[in-house]
Amino acid sequence: MSLRLFNTLTRSIQPFTPLDPAARSVGMYCCGPTVHDYAHIGNFRTFVFADLVRRYLQFSGYNVHHVMNITDVEDKILRRARESNLALREFTGRYEAAFLQDFDTLLCRRPHALPRATDHISEMIAIIGRLVERSIAYRAADGSVFFNIERYRACGCQYGRLVHLNSEALRPGERVASDEYEKESAADFALWKARVPEDGDVFWESPWGEGRPGWHIECSAMSMKLLGESFDLHLGGEDLVFPHHEDEIAQSEGATGRPFVRHWMHGAHLLVEGKKMSKSLGNYFTLRDLLEKGYTGREIRHLLLTAHYRESFNFTLDGLAGSRAALARIDECLAKLTEVAAEADAPPDAKVVAPFKAALDEDLNLSAGWAVIFDWVRECNRAMAAGQLGAECAAAALSAWRQMDDVLGLGLKAAQSAPKEMLSLLDRRNLARKAKDFALADALRDELRSGGWAIEDTAKGARLKRL
Repeated sequence: MSLRLFNTLTRSIQPFTPLDPAARSVGMYCCGPTVHDYAHIGNFRTFVFADLVRRYLQFSGYNVHHVMNITDVEDKILRRARESNLALREFTGRYEAAFLQDFDTLLCRRPHALPRATDHISEMIAIIGRLVERSIAYRAADGSVFFNIERYRACGCQYGRLVHLNSEALRPGERVASDEYEKESAADFALWKARVPEDGDVFWESPWGEGRPGWHIECSAMSMKLLGESFDLHLGGEDLVFPHHEDEIAQSEGATGRPFVRHWMHGAHLLVEGKKMSKSLGNYFTLRDLLEKGYTGREIRHLLLTAHYRESFNFTLDGLAGSRAALARIDECLAKLTEVAAEADAPPDAKVVAPFKAALDEDLNLSAGWAVIFDWVRECNRAMAAGQLGAECAAAALSAWRQMDDVLGLGLKAAQSAPKEMLSLLDRRNLARKAKDFALADALRDELRSGGWAIEDTAKGARLKRL
């Protein structure tokens, strides 16, 4: 089965075919963070989703060039930098560094390119200039430049490719200068914002006077600079479909006269404890908040990968506990397989990898993929318990897991050595069992459990396992 993905542009699941299928190369752009604060868990659902798409494309044999922008100039950033009394780069730099640290903690692969908006102002000015030349953009009295939706449509172009817009929603001549505005406001939007006193020393020279770019033009400039005027795949959260991505299409195709992006994918919203995330409700979590509660990036990533990317997902602390238990089942199975396999080596067991691939080929159906994995874990445990799994089969199972995990990106559980005092209790328990002092052995086992460690009896003797 070939890979099929939902395309927001066609509103249907369709075969994924890149612009250059012979080279099996894919240009992939994901809208990145706006670095004005620490990213929250809802933001990271989008980035983990994008990481899954990239990993699965690579698993499927595509050469992926992954670009993710850093938005380091826009309305909210300027306001917060001003409130902090910090220069723009100093303010955004701290949150950019924090974001990348969190990104790594969630085991995401770094994009091949991480362009900053402030490093691509000249490209933005060039695109705006082409739009002005084609009369698809105009200079307002204050020196700002706006995209002319009416003129764009008069050229035979459609505004409303990703969303259905009725004619009454289009308000020719009405302007929206803010980077963030009401979703139903299908009006002319700012490409270039004339300098105002509140901008301080954040401005650039342009043919229209001093100012700065609007938010939407930033992604068009950076994506086309690094991936070309037409490229394969654009991703983001569903909150960006309109107006941000719709405006990207309009300004990009208006400037080049060429199709902008072949395939659009959007991840659904994340709820926390059944509600929209809000600091006032106490359900607003950054990744760092969750790490402070004792959860790991690996556990958080697992939970974010349990639901289909197009389904709204309810993120709960109980769910994180469930992810911890699910990963423990997988880790325990892998540890046993490693013991059985010893030094053996074998190619991946196709009976496991093939159904996993078939599941994800159908619009990244992770629910079906996880079912394959846990059926495999159950069968491996049964076969090992019955002594029916030889070294070569165990090695093939481990190879299969490595292939599947190359998609999931969960990695191996970090090695954790038991403290000396716990190892001493284990030694005393072993001696008690040899002396047939089972009462003392049981008491020592209970003491170990109270300290957070369980005893696991294996063919190679007793060992400690973290609870």
